[in-house]
Amino acid sequence: MDLSWTVVVNFVTLYGVKVLASLLIFWVGKKIASLLTAIVVKGMRKSKIDETVTSFFSNVVYFGLLVVIILAALSNLGINTTSFLAVLGTAGLAIGLALQGTLSNVGAGILLVFFRPFKIGHSVQIAGENGTVEELNLFSVVLKTADNKQIIIPNSAVIGKNITNFSAKPTSRIDLVFNIGYEDDLRLAKETLQSLIEAEDKVLKEPAPLVAVSELAQTCVKLTVRFWVQNEDAAAVSFSLTEKVKLTFDEKKISIPHPPLNPQTY
Repeated sequence: MDLSWTVVVNFVTLYGVKVLASLLIFWVGKKIASLLTAIVVKGMRKSKIDETVTSFFSNVVYFGLLVVIILAALSNLGINTTSFLAVLGTAGLAIGLALQGTLSNVGAGILLVFFRPFKIGHSVQIAGENGTVEELNLFSVVLKTADNKQIIIPNSAVIGKNITNFSAKPTSRIDLVFNIGYEDDLRLAKETLQSLIEAEDKVLKEPAPLVAVSELAQTCVKLTVRFWVQNEDAAAVSFSLTEKVKLTFDEKKISIPHPPLNPQTY
């Protein structure tokens, strides 16, 4: 019993210390990896490198360092990392075949960073979803919607779909349509809309705004108001102008016909 107990104590002492040392290597290494990643990110931001590239590269650096730390911890346990890497490579091939979708996300992420169809902070439509780009990582693009929801889209879905970037150009064209009755004064309505547009400070002078008859519909005449604004002013100007048109039309007795209601069947 004494000999057996001595063997157990020696085994625990030898391998217990190695296990603790390996855990310590992993813990300290992870802290260092986080610190080095933060330094890299700070340096890239100081160099004014695009935030999309910074976000993606920081993920690559962190996970790369993490792999090195894990191998160091395993080596400390006495595991032959060379053989381990060979086994890992074989296993990696099998895992890679099983995780083709995940790996395709990584490849798509690299393409997104290289071609940069959008940047962090851009307003976009991706895979049918609208929002502001918050993050681009190894596996996905993170969007924040206008109502403060978070949407995570796999990179492979992003690269394989149409991407509409609303922030790529500094200005946007706004088209608003207003209806008037056939009995209303068409010239007065057009002059009223033109004066309201010209009174909006945030409407750009070039290209020149346009007011035109776009359709003679069954129950009304449709007037299209077309103008250009800075991207950040688009919503505010549209809301403001729509309200002013309603109030001014009421003052000048210009009607805004309602669509005919479908008769109810009882």
